[in-house]
Amino acid sequence: MTATAQVQSLSRTEGANLRNRYAELALPYIPRLLQLVDRNPYSPTYGCFDRSYWHYRTMDFPCGMSQEFVLPLALAYANPYPGNVFHNVARVRELAEAGIRYMIPSSHANGTCDDYFPFERAMGALVFSLYAASEAYQILGMRDEQVVDLFLKRIKHLAAENETGQLSNHQALAALSAYNVYLITGDDRCRRLAEDRVALTLSWQNAEEGWFQEYEGADPGYHTCTIDFLAKLQQKRGDTALLKPLLKAVDFAWHFMHPDGSYGGEYGSRNTYHFYPHGFELLAPHSEKAGQIVDAFLRGTARDKRYHNDDDRMTAHYVYNFLQAWQDYHEHRPPPIAAGRSTPQTIWLPAAKMAVSWNGREENSGGRYVVANLSKGGVLKVFDAAGPIASDTGLIGELTDGRVVVSHLVQHDSTITADPARNEFSVTGWFCRRRRNLPTPFKFVIFRLLLLTIGRFNANLTRHLLQKILITGKPKTQFRFKRTLRLESDRVIVTDFVPRDMPLKRLSAGADATSIYVANSNVYQESVLCRWRHVDPATLPVDGPWRVWRRAYYRGSGDALKD
Repeated sequence: MTATAQVQSLSRTEGANLRNRYAELALPYIPRLLQLVDRNPYSPTYGCFDRSYWHYRTMDFPCGMSQEFVLPLALAYANPYPGNVFHNVARVRELAEAGIRYMIPSSHANGTCDDYFPFERAMGALVFSLYAASEAYQILGMRDEQVVDLFLKRIKHLAAENETGQLSNHQALAALSAYNVYLITGDDRCRRLAEDRVALTLSWQNAEEGWFQEYEGADPGYHTCTIDFLAKLQQKRGDTALLKPLLKAVDFAWHFMHPDGSYGGEYGSRNTYHFYPHGFELLAPHSEKAGQIVDAFLRGTARDKRYHNDDDRMTAHYVYNFLQAWQDYHEHRPPPIAAGRSTPQTIWLPAAKMAVSWNGREENSGGRYVVANLSKGGVLKVFDAAGPIASDTGLIGELTDGRVVVSHLVQHDSTITADPARNEFSVTGWFCRRRRNLPTPFKFVIFRLLLLTIGRFNANLTRHLLQKILITGKPKTQFRFKRTLRLESDRVIVTDFVPRDMPLKRLSAGADATSIYVANSNVYQESVLCRWRHVDPATLPVDGPWRVWRRAYYRGSGDALKD
């Protein structure tokens, strides 16, 4: 065998190993899904995946989102993935079909379903479970008029009513779900709804930087979900009409694939680490960067650099995505992502208010990669090829009156200065009170009464109020903060300024602190084990009206998991 042939053979072997990594990641979750589902055909909840409802009976309604678990089962049944012992197992097919049919009694009369509370009629749960069920329905070759009737009820509801807030990933998935139902029924109303929701999604994309709106800004994690849903839709339609905005979106995502193969984090508007690879595999034939992104992810999984979101509610999101990525794996792989980062560069994204910087060095030569979001008070993460160097999610402190205050909430009225040529950035904003609303038996009873009365007839009003309380509301204090970042070649210098007269009891720089409710945040990725830094505010040096806290992050600064 010639040297060239040997290289090609090794390349093919490595490519097969990378592809099979998707199956290796996904298949161990199938037994867990088979545990979550009610498998008894005589049970009134046969096919329900919400174990808290049908088995533990600690919930008083079934979570509609859980029924998306039918899709991994359908894929495992239908496809001979390497090591797939569930392929062609009749019982797996039966349970997938039972899960699809259970959506009928667990939905409201208009086809909607609940996610977190009764009569929520949540669009997110509706479209996630509708996509999964309609996809599984086609994979399994089902023919069931009652199921199709439910699908059409959901489409009718989506056409008549939208959700509050700007969540691009939900709109993209609504489009994909509607197109799936169009493929099943041939009903042109479904196709038109898909077109309408695509148009809405694209209207929320930043034309210059490529990111899709998620509530208050760019969230690189949910951004991969929107890419995935739109790329799937383009594949199903068999055209390239969405290619231009998708390639722009890939360019944005490329900045947030860290050199160790991890992705995303608290610097996003919704604090998520989501990474959906299937859309990037679909776009790899059209974009070298798409291929680089998924290659970096796959190589990072060998060292467990990926995020884990493995509770009973969310565990299936990426399971079926991994299996779909295996099916559409693009064999031609590009040069590694580091090849595009061999020259030092600092990029300022003014619309997203995010800075990305790398020094162009190899791991053993002091590589340094930084992502910072100035709209969130300068939240930042620092990486090299070995892993996270530091994670700083902003200041969090306790006042003498017991209030907890933070600097990491999105504030569009902050004063931001950016000088990427000099690698210097600063932000001045307001400390906000951190809300931490926990349920009590009394609150729960009152909440349920409201849901059974007002909420039962106005789900969007309930949702709007909860969004204001848990996500977008920001009770500002009278205290200002200032943070400056200086990105040196081998380290990041962070300087925080807090008011000298601020009655602080304690002060910290959190490594993974968040203060808004996002179901898919607060998951595990290696960077969450970076060190929290604490300081006694009284010991900080004084500079005019400020107390000043200056620190440096670099490999060896003691902030990383393994330093």
